Amino acid sequence: MAENSGIEWTTHTFNPWIGCTKISPACDHCYAEAWDARGLQGGATRWGPHASRTRTKTWGNPVKWNREAEGAASRPRVFCASLADVGDNHSSILPQWRDDLWALIRATPNLDWLLLTKRPQNLAKYLPGDWGNGYPNVWIGCTAENQAEYDRRKAHLVTIPAVVRFLSMEPLLGRVDLGDLSAIHWIITGGESGRAFRHADPDWFRFLRDQCAEAGVPFLFKQWEGANQKAIKALGRQLDGVIHDGYPLGIKA
Repeated sequence: MAENSGIEWTTHTFNPWIGCTKISPACDHCYAEAWDARGLQGGATRWGPHASRTRTKTWGNPVKWNREAEGAASRPRVFCASLADVGDNHSSILPQWRDDLWALIRATPNLDWLLLTKRPQNLAKYLPGDWGNGYPNVWIGCTAENQAEYDRRKAHLVTIPAVVRFLSMEPLLGRVDLGDLSAIHWIITGGESGRAFRHADPDWFRFLRDQCAEAGVPFLFKQWEGANQKAIKALGRQLDGVIHDGYPLGIKA
């Protein structure tokens, strides 16, 4: 697991544990499950309702990043659980793991933590007792790949107090009417990667871009679709000739 991320909208990735269960169309071609399968032996798995999640050994990394970021001009962003879901309610995820994660976040004030989930209704139940109006260094987001998931998950997301609430609309699998964005601070979108990628109509991205522009919400277009990262990188990140690298809170890419 690399310390520094190639994902355009984050600086680092950190996984407190690994494993998840597919719950919606965005999960169909899960990159994390495919990545994990290459490293496990003998048919072992950490994916699905009957597979145990496992805690990682990389908990010291955020402490190091926090130390390196002290006094820096910019704040590193940490995507938490790129190979899991912080809202996963699987029984193998021990309450102590969650307590340790919140303690780690409190101990690293120089990092902005991006907690992205497909289960915002669960995440609200796992907030620490001192959450209040949200930790100043935690952004809460949810994945929304189509209209149905956007409507369902956003309704839960906006009830969670947070300094930043965001939507990751990747892979985008349909046209989405965003409606009221007054409680949303950032939209990320992009096409699907992998050999079985599903085609996205460019007009779906344009519709999101235009709605964000009208509402004054930062918009980030991450990537086009493709069978692999080499093919995707070759397409560039321009949407109608413009690279959209919007971030909340006036942050620069």
